[in-house]
Amino acid sequence: MTEILTNPVFTTWDSNFSLWSNTLITLYMTAGTMLLSTLVGVPLGVALFETSRSPHGLTRWINRVVGFAVNVGRSFPFIILIIALIPVTRFVVGRVTGPNAAMFALTISAIPFLARLIEINLQEVAAGKIEAVRMMGATRFQVIRQVLLPEALPGIIGSLTTTAIAVIGYTAMAGAVGGKGLGDLAIRMGYQSYDNVVMIATVVVLVLIVIALQSAGTALARAVDHRAVSR
Repeated sequence: MTEILTNPVFTTWDSNFSLWSNTLITLYMTAGTMLLSTLVGVPLGVALFETSRSPHGLTRWINRVVGFAVNVGRSFPFIILIIALIPVTRFVVGRVTGPNAAMFALTISAIPFLARLIEINLQEVAAGKIEAVRMMGATRFQVIRQVLLPEALPGIIGSLTTTAIAVIGYTAMAGAVGGKGLGDLAIRMGYQSYDNVVMIATVVVLVLIVIALQSAGTALARAVDHRAVSR
């Protein structure tokens, strides 16, 4: 027991060895990725939903092109994507290792995943509510702001939670290419050094983060769901 407690993974804040600093790095990459992905992915999901119902041929053609790009983005295994993006990452971030470089690839991977989930959430809104508001003279923007997003909000929160959990898994894979965080720690200090204590500790921390995130997301989704009151 003493040997476990004196393991450098627990007793130092050096990012090369510490469980604690690498946990913060993982949380930083996850939070930054979710912020950027939400700013782009949610509007993109709304655009996919709106253009899919347009009667105009050009708009529907744009929907197919954007939808194809989203599907391609979702189909890339992250470990391949992060390697393929190395030249772009170097140009945008200035380097190809570290949490900021990993965050760029994480965001590129998360945006199409989140956008498709948001589109599905919006498709679940009752068409009757949308038509009722339109018959009252609401503009398309008013329909989106007053009906679509509020009605789909519980599902959107669930989609954000699902995406965040997926991003946490991606951060672990980012460690394979020098992305820092718990994945990097598990590979260097756990797998390559044959240290089971490090491996178990990183797995436990990742599981706790996912459980906490899922619990918070579920609670928030229920809090904003007006239908939950009647259940």
